[in-house]
Amino acid sequence: MSERLAGVAAFVEAVEAGGFAAAAARLGQSRSTVGKTIARLEARLGVRLFHRSTRSQSLTNDGQLFYERCVRALAELEAGEAALESGRAEPSGKLRVTAPVIFGRRCVAPILLELVRAHSGLELEMAFSDRPADLIEDGFDLAVRNGALPDNSGLKGRRVAGQRMTVCAAPAYLDRAGRPGTLDDIAGQACLVYGRSDRRRSWRFPVDGGPDLELFPASRVRFDDLEALTDAAVAGLGLAWLPCWLVNDHVAAGRLERVLKDRPGLVFDTHLIWPRAPHLPLRVRAAIDALAAGLPRYMLA
Repeated sequence: MSERLAGVAAFVEAVEAGGFAAAAARLGQSRSTVGKTIARLEARLGVRLFHRSTRSQSLTNDGQLFYERCVRALAELEAGEAALESGRAEPSGKLRVTAPVIFGRRCVAPILLELVRAHSGLELEMAFSDRPADLIEDGFDLAVRNGALPDNSGLKGRRVAGQRMTVCAAPAYLDRAGRPGTLDDIAGQACLVYGRSDRRRSWRFPVDGGPDLELFPASRVRFDDLEALTDAAVAGLGLAWLPCWLVNDHVAAGRLERVLKDRPGLVFDTHLIWPRAPHLPLRVRAAIDALAAGLPRYMLA
């Protein structure tokens, strides 16, 4: 029976992933293993499930019919597992989460590690990347993303926090260059800018009743890493536009000073997103609740 289920799972993954190689990546197996598993399934059923060519594969009529039945059967199995899991007091199993590198390391990981510490049956696997992952393709249970929610009907999302931005610099730099009192004063300052692939991120400031005001300050220093920008600001190289959660400790210690305090800082929404499913596993629900409760504490300006 287990071999039959393995064949069905590999077949469904191959259909939904668009190929054997992608299915192998999602299942943590080699392409040849997936191919052999599906070949054994076809031999047992006595039908061909895929039209195969050197460049593509597509379902046969029998394959399409079998796929529809398999999806319904697997959905029932998942619903049964979720129902059993929801009756347990403890979340368990492997929780796969993806998050932006610095934000994930500084803010997300500590909360999830506390969750793992509290539940001995829970496993945590985190991937840190500033490039948004495909949750379904890459097999993640949960993603943490900053900014607008993606437009994807296969995903669900929840806003859990807001990241306020601030302009700051080292006191020694401000003593030397002067403290800007208005946005116009930024033009005469040395600025440290976040950028990637020849594209600079604008500094944005909310405007009552209108679109955000965007500034593109001139800069001789550009990094694609927020921690490097923070270090450069602490070293006295200029002004930086950074999230409050990243600079709060430096401000408290006197290494950085906020400027333009009368100007409200832009707030980026932080969302949790997860694949849409009839039943949410308890481990995912526990992670969502923990992050929703814990992340706002890091966002305090």
